[in-house]
Amino acid sequence: MLNLAAIPPCLPHAHSGRSGMKPVALCAAAAIAAIALLIAPAWRTPAHADGGSSSARNDPSASAPQDSDNPVHAYALRILRALTAHDSNNWVRYWQARAACDAAAAHNAPASAPLDLALLALTANICARLEAHLGVNPAAYSPRGKERTVGLLLSEPAAAMGYTLFAVRVGRNVYLIDPLGRIAHAWHLEDTLPGRTIPHAKLLDNGNLLARTNTPRALVEVDPRGNIVWQYKPPDRNHHDFLKMPNGNVMLLVRGIKTREEAIAAGANPQFVHENGIKCDYLLEVRPTSPIGGEIVWQWSAWDHLVQDFDPTKPNYGVVAEHPELIDINFLMKSISERRAFFPDEWLHTNTIDYNPELDQIMLSPRNFSELWIIDHSTTTQEARGHSGGNGGMGGDLLYRWGNPRAYGRGDASDQRLFMQHQTHWIPPGLPGAGNILLFNNGLEFPGYERYYSSVDEIVPPADGYRYRREADAAYPPRAPEWTYAAQPPADFYAPRGSGTQRLPNGNTLVVNELSGTIFQVTPTGRTAWKYVVPLDGRVHLRQGERVGRTSVTYPTPYGDPVHLLNNMVYRAYWYPPDYPGLQALDLTPGAFVEDLPDIYDIAHAAALAGDFGDPLARSGFDIYLDKNGDKDGDEDKRRLIYIKRPCADEEARHKFFLHIIAADARALPAHRQEHGFDSLDFNFNGNEVKVSGGGCAAVRDLPGYPIERIRTGQFTDEGKQVWRVEVELGE
Repeated sequence: MLNLAAIPPCLPHAHSGRSGMKPVALCAAAAIAAIALLIAPAWRTPAHADGGSSSARNDPSASAPQDSDNPVHAYALRILRALTAHDSNNWVRYWQARAACDAAAAHNAPASAPLDLALLALTANICARLEAHLGVNPAAYSPRGKERTVGLLLSEPAAAMGYTLFAVRVGRNVYLIDPLGRIAHAWHLEDTLPGRTIPHAKLLDNGNLLARTNTPRALVEVDPRGNIVWQYKPPDRNHHDFLKMPNGNVMLLVRGIKTREEAIAAGANPQFVHENGIKCDYLLEVRPTSPIGGEIVWQWSAWDHLVQDFDPTKPNYGVVAEHPELIDINFLMKSISERRAFFPDEWLHTNTIDYNPELDQIMLSPRNFSELWIIDHSTTTQEARGHSGGNGGMGGDLLYRWGNPRAYGRGDASDQRLFMQHQTHWIPPGLPGAGNILLFNNGLEFPGYERYYSSVDEIVPPADGYRYRREADAAYPPRAPEWTYAAQPPADFYAPRGSGTQRLPNGNTLVVNELSGTIFQVTPTGRTAWKYVVPLDGRVHLRQGERVGRTSVTYPTPYGDPVHLLNNMVYRAYWYPPDYPGLQALDLTPGAFVEDLPDIYDIAHAAALAGDFGDPLARSGFDIYLDKNGDKDGDEDKRRLIYIKRPCADEEARHKFFLHIIAADARALPAHRQEHGFDSLDFNFNGNEVKVSGGGCAAVRDLPGYPIERIRTGQFTDEGKQVWRVEVELGE
């Protein structure tokens, strides 16, 4: 079968036993022993993952380690710990030591004492021989020739050395790449999760992957080999985000629907309430029950914390400006009603949740409100429905909100600071800026006021114990961010949807641009130090020199050309340090670059042209083959339709395919399809899943596992004009 997971890495691993290694290893071992003797008194001092503080974001010395009072000793100690770590994976040890060497070189710590001078010399010797000492040869994996259009485009010494996890929003694979852009681990989930896409995934401490799937929308946990160990489908639609709590529970965002009647009864202005009602988000904390399902142990809903000044005869009536802890049900209702074509019943559209274990608080990002909210998690579910209880004493009311004072009657458009933001979160302990709030500020505003540029903003919340300071009759501080990254000029960086950010141990900040599938690191001064363009066009792998295709979605700007959503869109990406516990369960031996992997379309193309599938089932716009060689690889239920045409112009692949499956027994169809008598599996809109290569086109579609009587398939243009149509008897 066409099994991507079975494709071996294209690049060899450098072994420590190659010739010439022994003298180098002996020299390095002697240097390590000398360093150990020189810094033996500091060996028991706890090591920190990073250094610096929020008040030193632009100070190069903020990256100095805090292991001891002497930075020379501290750097030597960090390098020694990395080299002698009890870890069998050379690649983890290599990137830890490499990061320490880069930090030491960047810091240029002064030294005058003889011992310090000796340490500097020995440390420099170790760093110079690091690759040979660990049996690593990164030069073998450095970027290759020709024009580089995808994959790793930039990597400077100032980049943080770690692993980056991403999933293409329309794909079924999740990749973990190392700092050079090589695949360190991959989850190929076409077989595990047939028919589903994986728009968002996170690596857990145990090496498993927690992911959100589409159609159906559910949460799944898979082990490093891609086997499902847990899955959960919430009572309503899982919406955007989820996280694993320290106690092992899973917190997830869920989108509920309130009817028009319920909204009006809560004080909403009937003039602006959509006939379908409004969507209102809530939180569920679930204790997993393996392998399927879970017990809901805590929940919170925005619907329990409303205020309105429209109808004094309805509940929740009050002066909005006097209740910043409550949510104005009528805020945005008029704007939503005026833009029916764009989320006509979408009220909050919360896209992020984050948890602070020290405060036992949760941060939410209601995108349409252009705000971030903080609520109390120390409450019981009953207290979370009310206005008292918990560490903050306010029940489930908002402890803090920031970004758009208009939402609670404490400002106008000039006071707005957030514009449909994403990934609002606390910077974790041990990182520069710890305790501050970091977020991706998209620059798009629902009521019509747009900045037309994006930024990453860091703010200092006015924390006061479990509460947040605010002057009477004023908006919540601060007035402005503590730190901001934006392009120069700002209009050069505009991602109106999705996207995210993350603070890294060396003070850099990871930035994800969903629209262009680009992941990059910026230094505290805003300079790009690492840049990666996801080399996928839908499910098609791109090669160097090729460029990502556009979707039909665009965002207008006042500067001329609109911003296009590309086919390699990445909703989020996450960076993990080499000592992250979840990496220890994975084999991180570098494999191929993503852009070098042969994809399913390359394989299908070659196999069909070589006649491996026999005669086509039909000849039409595309020759159609049935791949059902399961007996050859033990996957007896896996069948695929292969569409091949040669020659083929690019425009011939830019049409929508349809595929109708008529089952031998209609009861085998999905329940929602049984009344129609066939299963509809339309695909390849705008060419997302069609590969044009070598003058030919190849498209692939998985078939369901039940017996099939016949199929209907063909292509339509975007305007609905039929290009070709064929019906094939399978008679299974």
